[in-house]
Amino acid sequence: MATRLSDLFSNSRLLIGLLVNLLSSICIVLINKWIYVHYGFPNMTLTLIHFVVTWLGLWVCQKMDIFAPKSLQPTKILWLALSFCGFVAFTNLSLQNNTIGTYQLAKAMTTPVIIVIQTLYYKKNFSTKIKLTLVPITLGVILNSYYDVRFNVLGMVFATLGVFVTSLYQVWVGAKQHELQVNSMQLLYYQAPMSSAFLLTLVPFFEPISGDGGIFGPWSFPALAMVMLSGLIAFLVNLSIYWIIGNTSAVTYNMFGHFKFCITLLGGYVLFQDPLSLNQGLGVICTLTGIVSYTHFKLAEQEEGKSRLVQRP
Repeated sequence: MATRLSDLFSNSRLLIGLLVNLLSSICIVLINKWIYVHYGFPNMTLTLIHFVVTWLGLWVCQKMDIFAPKSLQPTKILWLALSFCGFVAFTNLSLQNNTIGTYQLAKAMTTPVIIVIQTLYYKKNFSTKIKLTLVPITLGVILNSYYDVRFNVLGMVFATLGVFVTSLYQVWVGAKQHELQVNSMQLLYYQAPMSSAFLLTLVPFFEPISGDGGIFGPWSFPALAMVMLSGLIAFLVNLSIYWIIGNTSAVTYNMFGHFKFCITLLGGYVLFQDPLSLNQGLGVICTLTGIVSYTHFKLAEQEEGKSRLVQRP
């Protein structure tokens, strides 16, 4: 009986963790889009609030012994903190200036760019099957962008910069975790306040301080409530990703990611009446096929590598 209760409690915690990640990952995109469309809240300031709330949330987590902070030299994570600013700011600008469909599909280009960076600069080899999955991913993004009736050059510039900086950030995060022997929460605990400090110095040069659209402008209570809710959800996204990977597997997280991808696209079409042509729909299917194939082949290769290690005498 005790074992059954323990299993039930464990499964319930897993279900709650997956549900929190699902809702927070979808809500952060839809709420941010809502803030940009209906309130016109300044982008960099919203990003700064996300960083501050994330750091405060992590501070509470370490006080509750959810993780143990590790002392790091600021110079060791300087470029990582700068790239963190760039990747969040540019992806938010992409969301602000593109439809949710284009925003989501552009993010899918992160995988091909990471592979290019790791191949050229880290001399990492990838199998032919992995490389071939990049064809439908890229083709789908091109199809969607070409037939997007709300296509705009500025939005695609921000999307391109977002993909490039995000790819650099993800590559550097993996390298720094290995180099400094820290987990993602320990790294983010030091990285978030540094990124906040960088953005704090830049915001006055790029966004108004007072008046309409300013940081200290006459914002309504609903606008401020949505902004604070966005910050809280951003923290929940980071925390739930870490928890799911730590308590399930890469397979669960990646398969769950495909489901979130589809739901977020659907939410954009329903809430913001984003137009969807037949050719754009084909682009979505094409990209999703490539993502699923990439995940399948990547995980199969990882399992094969583990099997070889086990079989060694």
